[in-house]
Amino acid sequence: MNAAAEVQWEENGATHRARWRSESGAPVPRRIVVADDSLNADAAFRLACEGTAILWRGDFHNARQLLQAMNRRIGRKAVRKGGKGGKDDKPAATPAQAFHLHRQAQAQRARTLGMLLLPLEGDYRIPLRRAPDVAEACGEAWGAADGQPALVSLRELLGLIGAHEWRRKGVEVPALGGRLHVHYGVFSPLRGEYVDLVAKASLPAGLRTAFDIGTGSGVLAAVLARRGVGRVVATDQDERALACAADNLARLKLAQKVELQQVDLFPEGRAELVVCNPPWLPAKPSAPLEYAIYDPDSRMLRGFLAGLAAHLAPGGEGWLLISDLAEHLGLRSRETLLGWIADAGLLVRERLDIRPRHPKVMDEDDPLHAARAAELTSLWRLAAA
Repeated sequence: MNAAAEVQWEENGATHRARWRSESGAPVPRRIVVADDSLNADAAFRLACEGTAILWRGDFHNARQLLQAMNRRIGRKAVRKGGKGGKDDKPAATPAQAFHLHRQAQAQRARTLGMLLLPLEGDYRIPLRRAPDVAEACGEAWGAADGQPALVSLRELLGLIGAHEWRRKGVEVPALGGRLHVHYGVFSPLRGEYVDLVAKASLPAGLRTAFDIGTGSGVLAAVLARRGVGRVVATDQDERALACAADNLARLKLAQKVELQQVDLFPEGRAELVVCNPPWLPAKPSAPLEYAIYDPDSRMLRGFLAGLAAHLAPGGEGWLLISDLAEHLGLRSRETLLGWIADAGLLVRERLDIRPRHPKVMDEDDPLHAARAAELTSLWRLAAA
């Protein structure tokens, strides 16, 4: 988020300024019109498509309904242009093309819907009728209020509210026999198959120390600690992730068994087990929050493989947890992955596979359905050659 950015607009014959808050990295709006409940969805959608932001001064719930109406119009526009369901709709020539078209459509949707803005007071209060209290949700994402008024897109604010509810309720993790409370901006283990693989795979003989590279919510470090590993060192570059992991480990009464370090990839030393669940798709994130999903040029994956042998104790193993969705989408081949493993001086001892269970596997309307239906999540047991 660019916390220092400032947005400016004209209202009631005066120039106003406020902080521009955008977790998605959206640029400061160049044109802003002020609107209230008299603005209809067609006019709002037209303004948003033209790149004009709408600063809402009406009822909060009406703003939510307007956002939903704008979202429906995006779908209708796609059909009229021959998109999904249109008479001129044609399948993408390749899975990779389908993926890139899908991401373009997602980005365009985000840009358009992000044009509906709400004001925030310096104490995170929304000065609109029937507005909810979002101070706690904003504080979790941005820290303590500093008294500066701001503008934020309603779509992003709803994301903060949803993340706050997920954090409060937690996510059930059967492998832990408990719940994880995932902070805003941290990847949630809703897809639990990779966690199940770590919970069930046989541990290396003589295991004393394990490294969890890119710990995120701390879920894999917690599973390893629960399995009796004497010392677990969990690393991450992101401060939010480390705070989230610390919170979860404390809730699970595992804080004394896991050491958290803010480093890029590996801590110092060697371990009998080194685990890594990198982002699965080699693509450029379109927003900072997507770095848990997209790994530009497979940077983290290649970095893990290249450095693994130097951080394995004699006879130790590296566990790479990764989906083959990138292969089915034509973004990375199996041969490329095997080449990186060999070039790093590693060999494959075993590969454990599991089928994903998430709803999109069965959603035939998903533009990436064919790839998702064929997807496997794997635990690659790697050792120094």
